[in-house]
Amino acid sequence: MIGLILPGSVAWSETFGAARDTALFPQEERLAAEMVPARRREFGAARACARQALGRLGMPPVPILPGPRGEPGWPSGVLGSMTHCEGYQAAAVARSADLPVLGIDAEQHRPLPRGVLAAVSLPQERGRLHVLRRGHPGIYWDRVLFSTKESVFKAWYPLTRRPLEFEEADITLTPDGTWRARLRLPGDPDAARLPRGFTGRWLVADGLVLTVSTDLA
Repeated sequence: MIGLILPGSVAWSETFGAARDTALFPQEERLAAEMVPARRREFGAARACARQALGRLGMPPVPILPGPRGEPGWPSGVLGSMTHCEGYQAAAVARSADLPVLGIDAEQHRPLPRGVLAAVSLPQERGRLHVLRRGHPGIYWDRVLFSTKESVFKAWYPLTRRPLEFEEADITLTPDGTWRARLRLPGDPDAARLPRGFTGRWLVADGLVLTVSTDLA
């Protein structure tokens, strides 16, 4: 399903249903040893998807170890992103020569818990969501916004190795399934050399929200 909103240069894999136990490389197994069983299954299922996606690029299976911010470590020359939520796991990879950035996120299509929207959004974003709700009431736009911000961070961090706060990305969602993120970094001395924004696509289907970030704006 996530392939519907990814460029053709991206290889992807997804699974539906509860995450199952999967074989891990020894390095991954050591990291997973302290995880609760549900978290370990999600950890393994996402990596199984990632290895299948890498295989579609003609690459062998390798350990995928998390970095300091939890970002997956990919083979040289590869961009990638993984995601999982209740009943869904996915990974997407591409050669870095073919795509500038890549971030994916999946969420259950349901409203955000009370108070979360105010914590993760800007006033102007909430105003735009109000307009979208009136025109398209069957979509939980707050969840689409949250997922988009997650995709933006997953694209941003491997590129910059810097944190990005929720309020530093101003997201404009459009009903045609696309979005644009404008970054707000006025106090950052390196702002002129950092990405100014990202673009991507979103999809709501089968009880899921899927978002992808695949280009610079």
